[in-house]
Amino acid sequence: MMKRNLNDLLYFVTVAREGSFTRAAAHLGVTQPALSQAISTLEERMQIRLLTRTTRSVSPTAAGERLLQVAGNRIDEIEAELDMLTELRDKPAGTVRITCGPNVLRTTLLPKLTPLLQEYPDIHIEFDANHGFRDIVADRFDAGVRLGDTIDKDMIAVPIGPKLRMAAVASPDYFSRYPVPQTPHELTQHRCINQRMIKSGGLYVWDFDQDGGDLNVRVSGQLIFNTSEHIVDAALAGLGIAFLPEEEFGSHIKDGRLVRVLEPWCRPFPGYYLYYPSRKQPSPAFSLVLDALRVRKKRQPANNRAVN
Repeated sequence: MMKRNLNDLLYFVTVAREGSFTRAAAHLGVTQPALSQAISTLEERMQIRLLTRTTRSVSPTAAGERLLQVAGNRIDEIEAELDMLTELRDKPAGTVRITCGPNVLRTTLLPKLTPLLQEYPDIHIEFDANHGFRDIVADRFDAGVRLGDTIDKDMIAVPIGPKLRMAAVASPDYFSRYPVPQTPHELTQHRCINQRMIKSGGLYVWDFDQDGGDLNVRVSGQLIFNTSEHIVDAALAGLGIAFLPEEEFGSHIKDGRLVRVLEPWCRPFPGYYLYYPSRKQPSPAFSLVLDALRVRKKRQPANNRAVN
């Protein structure tokens, strides 16, 4: 019934403004008899005459003038808002909320999204940087960023970076005091910097590759952190061996402030993915963010054939 009422009001406003059933019917894309019947039904329902009809013109009554002023203004406001939404579609704007870890925010998200933000000043991005696993649906995030093998199957996951490898590192000072481990098993004889997993509450078990199979090592040491940046700081201070994705150590390995060990036992694994609910209808702003972050496949060079 509400839908019918709104249609009848739109019909009335159009007829009153056009002053003609013929022009109003053409404007609305309906037949003149259907339009006339709709106005008559509206008048019967309200039990008041809204239009005065003559052979030459149609004009609103006093009651019709009042309804035209109220309903017409509301219809104009709705049409203006619809036009604005269409403009947003053509000119992306709005806020995109992403939950992610601090390191991937610094190394991947900000560098990739900086050109987008400069090109589209009406797009805003809110980052929730933390080490925990947030429920992006319950917490009203548009997307999250995690390692590829930790994402729920009911999510759409898009790779935003290359595969990663773990790295076991310590400072030169540490290895001046302790022997360099030659196998993962020897880590049990070292001071290792442990990581407390926020979701499970347990300590992270260091996993290596042994002839294509998994080799898990439980390590011990004086320090336990639940944040990767503090693990890096502790390793730089010579307090033990750290084990994190190699990108967490940044330039420290290259500059010699950290020494990498056990590299042959560290296999590649799925890198970071942007994930979001499969039932989500992406906004234009979100689609641009997604496109800016996704990994581009490198084009294979065409084979150059010699021309004889």
